[in-house]
Amino acid sequence: MSRTRVLVVAGLLLTPGAAASAEPPPGAASCSGCHPVGANANTPVPRLLGRGAGELTAAMEAFKSGQKPSTVMGRIAKGFTAPEIAAIAEWYAAQH
Repeated sequence: MSRTRVLVVAGLLLTPGAAASAEPPPGAASCSGCHPVGANANTPVPRLLGRGAGELTAAMEAFKSGQKPSTVMGRIAKGFTAPEIAAIAEWYAAQH
């Protein structure tokens, strides 16, 4: 990850309320390709908006390590570093 990207991620994590108003961090927008954004979506894929950052981070790390079985998420999670996962989780947790 580039130094600039690390600084942006760190800034999002350290600025209270910034995640709610900020643009999604790199990688976060691709999640909505499978995970529904609207509350009324009828899908077996769970919503991410408003879920706890710790819960989302733990799930991504479990997918990444193979602890949590998946068809697609394990491969996707392996493409993210721990700081990227944390930034995405914080951003989604701040959305409503």
